[in-house]
Amino acid sequence: MSVRRFVGANSRDVMRQVREALGDDALILANRRTEGGVEILAMADEAVDHFDPSPTPEPERAATPAFSAPTADPLQAMSERLLREMQDMRELLTRQQQATSASVAGDTSTRLRQLLARVGFSDELSSEVLAGLPDALITAADDSDQPLVWLREQLMARLPVLAQENSFFDQTGIVALVGPTGVGKTTTTAKLAARFVMRHGTRPVALVTTDSFRIGAHEQLRIYARLLDTPMYALDAEQPIDDLLGRLQGKQWVIIDTVGMSQRDQRVIEQIAHLQGGQSSVRLVLLLNAASQPETLEEVVLRYRQAARAAGAELDDCIITKQDEAGRLAPVLDIIMRHGMRVLFGSHGQQVPEDMAVANPAALIDQALSSQATSARQPAAASLSLPRWSRDVLGQGRRLSSVLTRLRQRVADFARLEAVWDIAALPSAVQDERLDRLLAGPSAADNILGMAWSPRRNERGCDWSMPDMGLDANGAWAALPYLQHRQPAGWQPRLAAQGDALGVAVHLLPALPDAEALAWLEAQHLTWVSLVPAGQRVYSQGARYAQRQLFIDSTLTHHISVRFRGQPMQLWSAYAEVTDAAGNALLAWYGEIRDPESAKRVARRYWVTPVRLGAEAVSLLATQLQGEGVTALTKRAWQQLKEADSGDISTEVRLLMASGAAAVAGHLDSADDDAALALRTDIMLLLGTQRKRRDTALLDGLIHAFMARDAIRQLGSVSREGVV
Repeated sequence: MSVRRFVGANSRDVMRQVREALGDDALILANRRTEGGVEILAMADEAVDHFDPSPTPEPERAATPAFSAPTADPLQAMSERLLREMQDMRELLTRQQQATSASVAGDTSTRLRQLLARVGFSDELSSEVLAGLPDALITAADDSDQPLVWLREQLMARLPVLAQENSFFDQTGIVALVGPTGVGKTTTTAKLAARFVMRHGTRPVALVTTDSFRIGAHEQLRIYARLLDTPMYALDAEQPIDDLLGRLQGKQWVIIDTVGMSQRDQRVIEQIAHLQGGQSSVRLVLLLNAASQPETLEEVVLRYRQAARAAGAELDDCIITKQDEAGRLAPVLDIIMRHGMRVLFGSHGQQVPEDMAVANPAALIDQALSSQATSARQPAAASLSLPRWSRDVLGQGRRLSSVLTRLRQRVADFARLEAVWDIAALPSAVQDERLDRLLAGPSAADNILGMAWSPRRNERGCDWSMPDMGLDANGAWAALPYLQHRQPAGWQPRLAAQGDALGVAVHLLPALPDAEALAWLEAQHLTWVSLVPAGQRVYSQGARYAQRQLFIDSTLTHHISVRFRGQPMQLWSAYAEVTDAAGNALLAWYGEIRDPESAKRVARRYWVTPVRLGAEAVSLLATQLQGEGVTALTKRAWQQLKEADSGDISTEVRLLMASGAAAVAGHLDSADDDAALALRTDIMLLLGTQRKRRDTALLDGLIHAFMARDAIRQLGSVSREGVV
């Protein structure tokens, strides 16, 4: 169908003709008044894309005389031009939509979000996780496995679990399993009891049931107790556990199989209140059926935790049951992560005790992501959802927990740095004594390979000297520095003391030490590099030179990438063989720090190293350069803490807090592996704002993380044993 001409006595008449011929969606191309009335050119909307210019259309009514000359009709020409423009516009819009669709389909974030939705994770958790997707992965190729590796690590970091089985069973006390009917409490009671018996024998354990409603419940648990050769006691649901204490003398580990109740049953609060009502402390563990619908699981967690809070108790631990019956594991893991619970064990069958294992984040996440279920995910009921602000706080809390967990695993001595921050929360009168005790205790000595020694003077504008920084086996900064004034006087005693205490094999020196210290370093066959001034005197081919003179005409051809004062730079270097005044063979080094884009020189440095190190020493020079940024970060952190603590923190504690946070920030700023990239992203997301300088942003994010952790601890309970 092409363009059609309609002629009528007036506009109403001609529009009626158009509607009758082409329908209500007809496209009006042009109109004009003629001697006979009104003329309109129109066509059907669906014909626009197929329009091909055709001879002048005949009118619907013979109200216009034939054209006497072969000249083109101006109205017809205008209509064809409009149609061509409309076709071009539609084609352009179509191409843009196709390009956008292709872009969306190929976007890593979209692909990962689709995967998370397909296997059963919520939009809320997906948005929280993908907010930290590194820029480098957003445009990754479709066949790259790096985005999935990153996603797996992010999910694992958000899933707190029991670190070791012994840490659970070695804690004496009373454990009560709670949850709805049919979730598997009795079988799980038997599995836990069997595992305890395997470690500690039958004498210290006892089983208790409060289920007097379900037919055969007592008998089922009694059979398990008989097989395990452990005593079993029945407790009325309204009795406190104290009523059994006399009969439980000598029992170190008691596990209670409670009566199953719907999460909507108001008696849930009463049940938990009775468990907590006596003098004995009862640890609650919630059982979650992996095969339940997400809405049901959400409601179970909310209602049971509300009941626990109403009874003045905590309900932070859970056990996943019926994993073998679940089509998808992601929904239960999603709810556990969003509510900040800890998974102790996973149960996947009826055999006692074989079909239960300590929760393993890698295995659980792999099982969740491997599900290819395509059924539509139903959101939890709106009435059960937490307020938006509350969910945001939980999301931040999960990110904070994940960050701290990964820092403990990655950075040597990070746990001791956390302990220093704990000391800062104590009364000032006891801080120094607690710090003495902490520093005298064990450290991550096995992980400390080297030491970056700081100048023996106060920092400019400060009344403190920069602590010495430890290096782990990978050459990265350890989290807890070493205070200078707690070390022996003199270079050689200081070096020897750390060598004996930590086994330090690499020494990065801020100045050339005295002859005694150098002789000791060489006698011990230790690795060392020393920063020196440009005027340092050395001997080359029998002549004495200031070190700068050796490299006046040198061409610097070798370079490596470094992070210098928070910016990506390049270290260009050259070296020459020299001797010192005592005749020791050395290498004299000259280095220029240059901007990689402009090639402009930013700074220059001079070093000496033992000749035996050769060109391999350049990596140590780069490490020492990067340490200069840690000093600047320490000053920044010191000032922030001083303004925040109102003078309530001792000088030593504050200095360790500041330099430790700076060391961790420097560690992450200098690292280039994927795990460091993910950590940097999550730390800076804690701030909620974008920063230009990465090192200062990391420092501020870490201080924010520590302060948030301390605030949470002030309001809530501290972590239990063996959970990460």
